[in-house]
Amino acid sequence: MNEINVVPYIDVMLVLLVIFMVTAPMIQTGSVDLPSIGKSSQPPVAPLEVIIKADASLALRDRAKGSAEQIVTRTDLAGRIREAQAANPQQAVLIAGDRSVKYEVVLGVMDELQRQQVARIGLLVQPMAVK
Repeated sequence: MNEINVVPYIDVMLVLLVIFMVTAPMIQTGSVDLPSIGKSSQPPVAPLEVIIKADASLALRDRAKGSAEQIVTRTDLAGRIREAQAANPQQAVLIAGDRSVKYEVVLGVMDELQRQQVARIGLLVQPMAVK
């Protein structure tokens, strides 16, 4: 006889199916700790923007206080940002570089801010238009 008898395998599978069907409702479900509404209802803080212009000059814009730009030097930049973050530690810093500025200049500003222990630094980009 060259055929495999699959009847015992089917019997075992049916017994396992019955066991799982009986034990599945008895399993305790895990609980999930959800965040409280008080933490998530706080509005996000408007970021500080470091603007690197085409001529590699720097400007600082505080979105929380308005959209006016203040011209700053590299030496004053980290001090002003730390001063603003002292009042609000959750305020992020976004670096917006002009399209014609070399990437090296942008990285230099980011490196300088990191060396001065400025927290929450990111890059501001403009999304591409979908064609």
